[in-house]
Amino acid sequence: MTPLRTALFVLIALGVATMPAAAQIRSTPPLVEEGGKLVLDALGHQLSLPRPDWLTGDDAALGRVETSFLAEDGQALLEIYPKGESEALWTTLYGARISRDENERTLADYRAALMMLHANSCKPELTGFFQLGQDNGDNDLAPLGFVCGAYADQYRTFAGLGEVMVASFQRSDTGVAIIYQEWRGKSFDPGDPKSWPVATEVVQARANQLKAEAALSKAD
Repeated sequence: MTPLRTALFVLIALGVATMPAAAQIRSTPPLVEEGGKLVLDALGHQLSLPRPDWLTGDDAALGRVETSFLAEDGQALLEIYPKGESEALWTTLYGARISRDENERTLADYRAALMMLHANSCKPELTGFFQLGQDNGDNDLAPLGFVCGAYADQYRTFAGLGEVMVASFQRSDTGVAIIYQEWRGKSFDPGDPKSWPVATEVVQARANQLKAEAALSKAD
């Protein structure tokens, strides 16, 4: 399942109306780099993000990645890919989605919906979730991990492929952000981390970083 479809379906699962596909508008991301971080300004919020972890050196990140941004009624979706990759073909994807939400749903609600929808994209016998740390209530969650050894048969475009994902959750008084990274490669055995498309220590390190360094706040 692509991150865009996941983002839209999460809203549907939570009962949040979305605009028709024709109304979706892709544009240049309102994204800047400040103090070694990326800052997305959307929906009356600022989301501060750590840089893509595949980049090395201190050169500006934005000139060395591909980006995509979609904004519609009540939600904004940012996708970042390594240079030369795209929504249709990627090995690593870094993304964030901001949704307006006036404290109607907890972050645990969003996590549950994300788990359900990702599970539906994967063969059941090759699906697994794991939590990277301890929760501190329904609105202070540990990062979520997901392994999909092979996509479900209906996703024919992704036949023979699988993915690993980590996601972190942030909220303000008026919004929610899901920050995530995915790694895609050949089909694998979820029970054998050596077969995954990414090393487990990379997954853990990125999850820790997304939890510690991402922050959502209302714009000034």
